[in-house]
Amino acid sequence: MEVYNNENEQVDALRRFFANNGKALAVGVIIGIGALAGWRYWTGHQVSNSAEISANYQKVTQAMQGNRPQTLEAVAKFASENNNTYGALAALDLAKQYVDQQQLDQAATQLQTGLKATKDENLQAVLNLRLARVQLQQKQAEAALKTLDAVKGEGWSAIIADIRGEALLSKGDKQGARDAWSKGIASDASPALKQMMQMKMNNLG
Repeated sequence: MEVYNNENEQVDALRRFFANNGKALAVGVIIGIGALAGWRYWTGHQVSNSAEISANYQKVTQAMQGNRPQTLEAVAKFASENNNTYGALAALDLAKQYVDQQQLDQAATQLQTGLKATKDENLQAVLNLRLARVQLQQKQAEAALKTLDAVKGEGWSAIIADIRGEALLSKGDKQGARDAWSKGIASDASPALKQMMQMKMNNLG
């Protein structure tokens, strides 16, 4: 920091500063005011837009019925047009309908669409776990194992272990399945999930 000998030098220094930087400061102030106004408009728009998207999500998903294709198409359209959490949730809801109808290819497609739409790790985990289960039903054990590898977070370890065991067993790897389920039982799983994995281990003989 420059040391000033007296007040006059400080005043001269300020004059020089504003003479050299006055235009830049004025532009900065204008930009700052504009940015603040823009930020307030943008956040207000985002809140309003989010509320509208939420309402539309509720509308299309509540009207969805498996025996009415047009309602499924409406949800699919919503999911494809909303590259956000609501779009991902719609894709997840739609995938369940397709699974119930044994349209597994369609279910897998929707789950993959949902994964592209959200950055929320918990929602991504749910989508990946559902996708792994669908892939198992499609007899795609290797794909299911790869999908499970994408699930992040310790809280999912027991469910991952359960599905991993199923995938390995479907490949004929009984020891791998046993190891996976054993790991799941040792984790912080719910009593019901632990009991189910223990039953699966017992059935291995």
